Amino acid sequence: MRATVHPNTIKGEQVAPASKSSMQRACAAALLHRGTTQILNPGHSNDDLAALDVIQKLGAVVELKQSPSHKINATTILVHSDGVKPIGTSMNCGESGLGIRMFTPIAALSDQSITINGSGSLLKRPMHFFDTIFPNLGIQIESKAGYLPIQIKGPLQPANIEVDGSLSSQFLTGLLMAYAASDATDAVIQVKDLKSKPYIDLTLSVLNAFGWNVQHRQYERFEFLAHPSLAAHIDYKVEGDWSGAAFLLVAGAIAGPITVKGLQLDSTQADKAVLQALKAAGASININEQSIFIGPAKDNTEMDTQLKAFEFDATDCPDLFPPLVALAAVCDGVTILHGVSRLAHKESDRGLTLQTEFAKLGIRIAFNQDTMLVYGGTGIHGAEVFSQHDHRIAMACGVAALCADGPITITDAEAVNKSYTDFFMHLQHLGAKVDLD
Repeated sequence: MRATVHPNTIKGEQVAPASKSSMQRACAAALLHRGTTQILNPGHSNDDLAALDVIQKLGAVVELKQSPSHKINATTILVHSDGVKPIGTSMNCGESGLGIRMFTPIAALSDQSITINGSGSLLKRPMHFFDTIFPNLGIQIESKAGYLPIQIKGPLQPANIEVDGSLSSQFLTGLLMAYAASDATDAVIQVKDLKSKPYIDLTLSVLNAFGWNVQHRQYERFEFLAHPSLAAHIDYKVEGDWSGAAFLLVAGAIAGPITVKGLQLDSTQADKAVLQALKAAGASININEQSIFIGPAKDNTEMDTQLKAFEFDATDCPDLFPPLVALAAVCDGVTILHGVSRLAHKESDRGLTLQTEFAKLGIRIAFNQDTMLVYGGTGIHGAEVFSQHDHRIAMACGVAALCADGPITITDAEAVNKSYTDFFMHLQHLGAKVDLD
């Protein structure tokens, strides 16, 4: 699919999409919960659908329910589960990095041999972590030299282990869930150099919402405490997605004003930090419990003025790099973004992809060790760009187009379906002119 976004101002209100980080964790918890889970406000991105497919492969029964006014996507999902009991010998996590890293330890709770695979860029992303850790937990594993497909055979036997948290918090999320479901009160997980702590906060929030009691000490020691029996029926509401909403908020700052609804201000999602960057850039922001109003910078007379370059550490929220590059392209001066090393093993080598595609738009991006420098305020040019099969690159270019000197055409624009299926439709709802073909 090709999406052409034309320069334009936007206005109005938009509800943020459901968080795939929250949705996928809710699916995993629903599988581990022996009983019925009702998932409210479920997501319908490709990653969300892959998670639903995986839990069914691992034994859950999933029932989708639509309201009369919402015929396309499920508004409620019921998950009936008796724990991990695979119905086949394989499962596929699509292109979901969280899915493969979270569900693999969970699948290992079974004593059945199972082959785990993925598709697209996931086939090129390293999974050596499992080869190192699983033998210590009594899990047999065969991998393709640390890459997919992986064949495992449990059952996982919780033990005291130490893991390297600098690789990815997603590996730790899977272990925390598997240990919690095993009532591993005699085992602890020691973690060194944990990155993306807010994502672990989200994992613990989901686990504790279901009734498990998992605690940490300075993110270095994770303990699994005794807890009452889980309720037979659990309701869990999926949060609005700060990762997807970051693109809406940046769009509002550079071409708005707009109002974004459906976000939890007390969320543990890492990408809530986008608000810090927007404030540093000088965007006009008004926040209340129900909504966030955001628009361009204003001077003392309330006239629109130039957004300014800013400095931001995205080490714990690397998914913010794409929307912040779109923001920085409009800001006057050199924006400094720290933590670029976290981008190497995303859907693309995201740092280099941003540099390549934004160069086509006339925006220079340079690197200095772990820092990205974005030279903004020089004007964004209309051009054709390639998403490189990366959903966040497609969205970043779509947002930047709102302030370009001509249309920007994004090839392989369907990449947005991985996380934010309705992205281009939501831009249109806010008044953007978007042609899809």
